[in-house]
Amino acid sequence: MQPTYVLVHGAFANSFSFAPLQAELGLLGHRSVAVDLPGHGFRATFTPAYQAPQNPEGLATAPGSIKGVTLADNAAHLIGILERAKRNGPVILVAHSRGGITATAAANARPDLIDRIVYVSAWCPVRLDVGDYYAEPEMAGVDPAAFASALAGNPADLGLLRVNFRTANPDSLAAFKAAFFADGTDEQFLAFLNTFQPDENLDAGGSADRAQAATWGRIPKTYIRLADDASLPLALQDRLIREGDELTPDNPYDVRTLEGSHLKWLVDPAPAAHALGYLATLPAPSPSAQA
Repeated sequence: MQPTYVLVHGAFANSFSFAPLQAELGLLGHRSVAVDLPGHGFRATFTPAYQAPQNPEGLATAPGSIKGVTLADNAAHLIGILERAKRNGPVILVAHSRGGITATAAANARPDLIDRIVYVSAWCPVRLDVGDYYAEPEMAGVDPAAFASALAGNPADLGLLRVNFRTANPDSLAAFKAAFFADGTDEQFLAFLNTFQPDENLDAGGSADRAQAATWGRIPKTYIRLADDASLPLALQDRLIREGDELTPDNPYDVRTLEGSHLKWLVDPAPAAHALGYLATLPAPSPSAQA
């Protein structure tokens, strides 16, 4: 049966960023659903203070709809979509970046809804909580100043993380581009930056949300490495793969690699679409594997 690809975005992103990939998948004959997690997409907050000319004081204090949204909320929302998609046949769950945390939580809870889980340079915490990986050697070259220089407001006061992606500060823009899309043109970079939303929730999960061998571990899984990713470096991607394989040695990752930065695969989606399309041809798991 034809699978449905369920696509889960990363931090500050939304379903809009998947439009080119969905078009390419559709032209290859595949159906897909791009998810907006709670507080994202048309449910995001774009305060007038974020418009031009910007009001820095208003931007730093305006409430945001994503305040209080938890990882559990994200996972429950995704599970509802997976339940609907599963009625039509197999489901291939594809997560990018921070979306991997939500995909992992959903897989821990409802492995029966997922026929294959795919991480595209995405977080799948195994041994550590996500925040703790940032102190590890694999992340030593990641510059946190890319977000800090454009941070708007105090996260503790706002109850959310707010970044001014519409800043005109050349240093901030250069840091964003280096972190996410160094191999894109300036025009492509700014176009993508304008699809971002300023607010993200604060809950990245804890030890209970790491990959669990008994549930997540029985789902066939693929990791698509992004070779030139500066925000989730290849060394960290490889560590997550290695830790996942050690957790479930009888069900290792199917590993593939695409050239490009963290966002390049979404702007130039043909290679990714072909890689994802191929996964639909892989043998289905035995019924006992997901029992």
